[in-house]
Amino acid sequence: MVKDAKYDMGQARLEELKAELLHIQTVREKEVAEQLKEARSFGDLSENSEYEEAKTEQGKLYSRKAELMDLIENANIVEATTDTTKVGMGSKVTVQEIQIKNKKKLRIGEPEVYQIVGSQEAEPGRNRISDASPVGKAMLGHAVGDKVEVDSPGGKLLFELIEIALDD
Repeated sequence: MVKDAKYDMGQARLEELKAELLHIQTVREKEVAEQLKEARSFGDLSENSEYEEAKTEQGKLYSRKAELMDLIENANIVEATTDTTKVGMGSKVTVQEIQIKNKKKLRIGEPEVYQIVGSQEAEPGRNRISDASPVGKAMLGHAVGDKVEVDSPGGKLLFELIEIALDD
């Protein structure tokens, strides 16, 4: 028997998912059913583009509903850390990419700030990275001053951990 995957997330993200599911069940399903009913009233379904669009929308809606139910059912609530000595879930980390050449540390680019979050809360464009991502996984458990090597799809990267803070 295959064990269902667990999805790491905070309590706030779980509540957002539950609210979205409730909206689908109480509002969107009725709206799509009404669209289908109206489209059927136009007659011949074989050449009825409104009916096809409504069926497509219904398929997307049921797919999202199933996805939300799976996420909620298999949610693993992870509490944000309150420790600023080591990187944990919820930590905001400031890192500097570095290279070591001739025993000298060379800084590459500007320092970057990332927040380590569960996979369902990740938003890379807003520097919210998953604890399961290469950078997130490598940072967990490290302290300020540590050099952290990351195996990324683009090759090995080396970061120095400059600061650990808590989410505001």
